[in-house]
Amino acid sequence: MDTEATVQSHPFRVHNFRAYWVSRFAMTLAQYAMLLIIGWQTYNIARDAGMGIPEASGQLALIGLLQFLPLFILTPFSGLAADRFDRRAIGRLTVLLQLLCAAALAWTTWNGAITIPILFGVAVVLGIARGFAGPALSALAPNLVPKGLLPTAIALSSIAWQVGMIGGPALGGYLYSIGPALPYTVAAGLFAVSMIALTLIGRVPQPAVKKDQRPIGAIVDGARYVVQNKMVLGAITLDLFAVFLAGATALFPVYARDILQVGETGLSQLAMAPAIGAALTAIFFSFRPIASNVGPKMLWAVAIFGVATIVFGMSTSMPLSLAMLFIVGAADMFSVYIRQSLIQLHTPDDKRGRVSSVSLLTISASNEGGDFFSGTLAFLIGPVAAVVVGGIGAIVTVGLWSRVFPVLRTTKTFDPPNNLLEDPQNKDQKNPQEA
Repeated sequence: MDTEATVQSHPFRVHNFRAYWVSRFAMTLAQYAMLLIIGWQTYNIARDAGMGIPEASGQLALIGLLQFLPLFILTPFSGLAADRFDRRAIGRLTVLLQLLCAAALAWTTWNGAITIPILFGVAVVLGIARGFAGPALSALAPNLVPKGLLPTAIALSSIAWQVGMIGGPALGGYLYSIGPALPYTVAAGLFAVSMIALTLIGRVPQPAVKKDQRPIGAIVDGARYVVQNKMVLGAITLDLFAVFLAGATALFPVYARDILQVGETGLSQLAMAPAIGAALTAIFFSFRPIASNVGPKMLWAVAIFGVATIVFGMSTSMPLSLAMLFIVGAADMFSVYIRQSLIQLHTPDDKRGRVSSVSLLTISASNEGGDFFSGTLAFLIGPVAAVVVGGIGAIVTVGLWSRVFPVLRTTKTFDPPNNLLEDPQNKDQKNPQEA
């Protein structure tokens, strides 16, 4: 950690954290710009080949599945790697792999050689890279600033990821309207920026490895901690089921081409609407961070996310669709800000890599797995019904989780239990507000 960090009053005053934030933002922006265009190209190739809307939607489902499977298989091991090896080195290797993917897609698109098998193959490689990058970079952030700045650092890290995740598709869509290969070219440049920023991070503390603990035992130990800590488990699984059911992003190509009929420019606008909602919410939090009733506010944010998704699914008006997606992005950022802060602050440092890997697995299940679910559901019942049913499912999830995990309803602040770091294996951890 920087020696000057102890006297700084904001994470952005710490050199290591600034470099980390730039790296994570650039990487996430590039990732999701690529993913939107991969979906758009897949859907258009399928439709131009004579497939109907349901069958072409099924191709989008396969894209989600091919990204999710590597993450599902590798994430437990990538979390262990993040706790045992240099997290900066892991991050640099995964960014390099993604840069090569972007370059390959740019070249094949430029030469008119892009095909669905190529897109599917790149989706698998991206899943592998993201499976290792997520736990390493998430666990790295809390080691870059002093404890007093940790809540703000976690929030800023979450903001970089969330804004990049939602803003990337907007960037990709507009660049594609200029030139089909341009989104991949710009993504390659962003990955290069991310690598450079990671190399600028100095040495940071690494948690001590328990020499008497075998790798499988360490993985099980991290998973056991998540299950035993009801706050962490409730926050992680709330996102898993809500976004898994209500994720409409994978079906943007369907809405842009066949429902709203707004083409690739409209696709960019659909992707940009939640980005603007998320960005404005993030800016608001940078001036007015949440300090009270964090649990109930997170639940309400997820419920609003579900309602806005339902209205978007039924809309045939572009302005109304954009307004609902704006709300979707704002509500999602609101929820992510609270959820990620709670997870990181309620997890000891020596388990952050493994707990982050579990969190990443659920995020992947909700995003990429959700893409597979929504694409499959669109194949079975149509895209509009699939989005509406998903939004209803998110609202039902909020009601169930508020009862199954009452700690989410009663958590007032981000403060973890006093005995968290002293006895991380305590099975009876209670929220301070419940004591």
